[in-house]
Amino acid sequence: MLGLEHDIEVVAQVGDGAAAVAEAVRTRPDVALLDVQMPGVDGLTAAEQLRDRVPQCRVLVCTTFGRPGYLARAMAAGAAGFVVKDAPPEQLVDAVRRVHSGLRVVDPVLAAESLASGTSPLTPREHEVLRFAADGAPVSEVAARVHLSQGTVRNHLSAAIGKTGARSRADAVRVAELRGWL
Repeated sequence: MLGLEHDIEVVAQVGDGAAAVAEAVRTRPDVALLDVQMPGVDGLTAAEQLRDRVPQCRVLVCTTFGRPGYLARAMAAGAAGFVVKDAPPEQLVDAVRRVHSGLRVVDPVLAAESLASGTSPLTPREHEVLRFAADGAPVSEVAARVHLSQGTVRNHLSAAIGKTGARSRADAVRVAELRGWL
């Protein structure tokens, strides 16, 4: 769709975040359009990498997952815009043009939801521990992955459960993912 616009040239199309970063390093685009959930390196991590490796490239996140936490994380990663995929095509094209011109673009409904729901209550370490526990790994394995003692991991998981209002760590993962905090 973007390639049909007279003033937009699509220089690359890739299927995962690592390839997006590699192609951006190679082609030096003005704007990179990323999804939040991409195979391998996710879109938010790719946005951070683009910010560091191709600083003149402005990132527009376009996703099905319009969650307030994702919006906050995308902006923290350096994205210049965040739109949802179910927006009309004209709005996506307009968002690309506006981001290219130096403006920030955020889906207004998602911006309102983000303001209403607030930011993630999880500390960086609680976020890390919960992310590594998301696949159901036992505490011993999570502890080895994050280089902490099992007791410290249990403490972080307990704090995350409390802060999300969950009943278990699986529920805490579910709540955090639903809100876009993971």
